[in-house]
Amino acid sequence: MAGIGVKLNSIFQKNSIVANLIGFTYSTAVTVAPMFVIILNILLMGWVLGFNTVGYLNRELFSCTILYIFIFALLTVSPFNAVLSKYMSDVIYEERYQDILPCYYLGLVINLVLSCLLGIPFCLWEHFVGGVQVFYVFTGFCGYISLVLTIYSMIYLSICKDYEKISLFYLIGMVVAFLLSLILRFLFHWSITESMLFAMTIGMFLIAVLEFSFIKRYFRKNSNQYKKVLGYFGKYWQLIVTNFLYIAGMYVHNFVFWTTDMRMVVVKSFVCNQPYDMASCLAMFTNISATIIFIAQVEMHFHEKYKAYSEAVIGAKKADIENDKRRMFRQMGSSLMSLARIQFIITVVVYLLCIILLPLFGFSGLVMSIYPCLAAGYFILFLMYSAILFLYYFNDMMGMVLATLSFFIITLVGSIFATRLDEIWYGIGVVLGSFAGWTVTYMRLRWIERNIDRHIFCTGNLMKRGKGKQPPGKVYDRRLIAGEIAKENS
Repeated sequence: MAGIGVKLNSIFQKNSIVANLIGFTYSTAVTVAPMFVIILNILLMGWVLGFNTVGYLNRELFSCTILYIFIFALLTVSPFNAVLSKYMSDVIYEERYQDILPCYYLGLVINLVLSCLLGIPFCLWEHFVGGVQVFYVFTGFCGYISLVLTIYSMIYLSICKDYEKISLFYLIGMVVAFLLSLILRFLFHWSITESMLFAMTIGMFLIAVLEFSFIKRYFRKNSNQYKKVLGYFGKYWQLIVTNFLYIAGMYVHNFVFWTTDMRMVVVKSFVCNQPYDMASCLAMFTNISATIIFIAQVEMHFHEKYKAYSEAVIGAKKADIENDKRRMFRQMGSSLMSLARIQFIITVVVYLLCIILLPLFGFSGLVMSIYPCLAAGYFILFLMYSAILFLYYFNDMMGMVLATLSFFIITLVGSIFATRLDEIWYGIGVVLGSFAGWTVTYMRLRWIERNIDRHIFCTGNLMKRGKGKQPPGKVYDRRLIAGEIAKENS
């Protein structure tokens, strides 16, 4: 998201209520608006087409199909995005823009291969064992691949720094999907679920096409240098592990509860746990504003301090480097504290509104019993992720791996233990895992603060590394040197 800080500063510097509202709206538009547009479109299609009139089996089949499309698209794309983003950052710094398209094409092939390796066997099982029609299965698979393409292309669009167009692409795609669902249902008389699923697939594919055309517009030259990209996967394998463990940790507690007696199996293929999954969704939306707040805090304040310190390291005096270092770490601590304070207030308010209003819309019973603990867990989870991003700033690869690994393992173990507790404690695994990840991240940030000089100035190499015969450890012969000096004097 680097690059929106200038825009946010120009908005917030007016220091008025209207400016603050505009700034918050802009931050929302460039961070979480695409997700809200998709969810709103599904709800609107369901309301207009009469989704509640569909039979129970078809309704659950559609819901599980959409759920699996989003979860497994994120899981398959997440391992590679951070490495590819790192490669592009280095390419842009070195002004080798012709190397961006090879990175895009190679990453695209890798993501599609992995997605198909997971998706095709499941779709075959869904058809031959579950008995679902070929058209419905194929449409769901195409929707899954389209979402993979859409999510993957997002990291390249961030380079263009035209975030308004990104949200516009999502809006166009979902408007087309909504209109197409009406045409398929009322003009061609398709079934409600087939109309909605096919329309969503076309909408997401349209978004992917618009994103690709935008990338081609910015980056037209292709150097065909693919080996350089592959080298980054081995060099920065920690980024692959970090991203995968974080996304897997976000969903592993759901997978654990999919194995309990509360689970529901649809067409012998889809497994879900409706009360727990719905409570998880509500908990995530309760704390989703943390992403918006963090982006605003970092882009408006910390990024400037980090840039000043980086420039001071290159050629400033020691006193200036020390001053910029202290300002940078003070701003980092202030950003995390501000995020925690503001998000805590928002979480409490949203939580109270959910407790009061959601029962009026049919959300009650087991869902509302599970929700409080999960809401607390996701509050800590988003704080943890924000702190992990600071580790990324300081290139602390091992710290990110340790934080996400502890988050994943403790969330998994805690969730397994929670299945034996009362429903109000079902989310305790997320709470413990997020707190463990936050603790490790905080300790690593403090370690970096104490050892930043060694971390910055002592990680390079005076000699180029290479493979071959080790040179002798003897640098010179004192007696030989003394003899040569004596000859010269004589």
